[in-house]
Amino acid sequence: MAKPTTKIAHHTTEAIYVRGANLVDELIGRLTFTEMMYFQLLGNRPTPAQAKILDAVLVTLMEHGITPSTIVSRLIYDSCPEAVQAAVAAGLLGVGSTFIGTMEGCAANLEEILAAPEGEAARAKVIAQRVRAAKQPIPGFGHPHHKPDDPRSPRLLAVAEEAGVPGRHIRALRLLAKEVDAAWGRHLTINATGAVAALLGEIGVPREVMRGIAVVSRAAGLVGHIREEQLEPSARHMWNVVSENVPYAGK
Repeated sequence: MAKPTTKIAHHTTEAIYVRGANLVDELIGRLTFTEMMYFQLLGNRPTPAQAKILDAVLVTLMEHGITPSTIVSRLIYDSCPEAVQAAVAAGLLGVGSTFIGTMEGCAANLEEILAAPEGEAARAKVIAQRVRAAKQPIPGFGHPHHKPDDPRSPRLLAVAEEAGVPGRHIRALRLLAKEVDAAWGRHLTINATGAVAALLGEIGVPREVMRGIAVVSRAAGLVGHIREEQLEPSARHMWNVVSENVPYAGK
């Protein structure tokens, strides 16, 4: 078995290197956080278009109000205010297959469409009908609050198209959207994570780490909620609301 190695970072007594670049001389003050994230993740400096698209995704996923992840972060902060990192970590556990992290499932469908030998439109129809027949939600579509359309999605797609991406993943997403509406017999919006799946595919982010992009973005958002909790506490109110509205019904 070969000895494991890393290609990400190493250091000497006088310098630190990331992906072969000198952290002090080549990266600090020269790359933005978004550019550095792309570089560290994929090993290539992003083009201006790639950096713009990743930045748009990070901005989009950072905040969506009082959701399960922010509620958990506020409650855990109230429980252990000495450990901000614990409150952020608790909230990040909610980045899953129901909320925030569904771009992976959508990306898998887009990849299947793009690889289909019978043609992209035909495979999009097969996927939509398959998921509908299984009576399952389809990742990247539908939203409980934003109707008829998620306002974030067209803006994200427009940013990508204005930046001049190849457009293959966006085309696959739109083909799938058409077939989803037909299979469900009504309009289901492309939600933000559906658009994110297409955009990250366009800039070469592997499906397997797309949820990690959401984790990075949401971590910043959770810090904002913790700061508000410090200034205007709400966790105890949330606790009381739950206690009052979920009464004991046992013996």
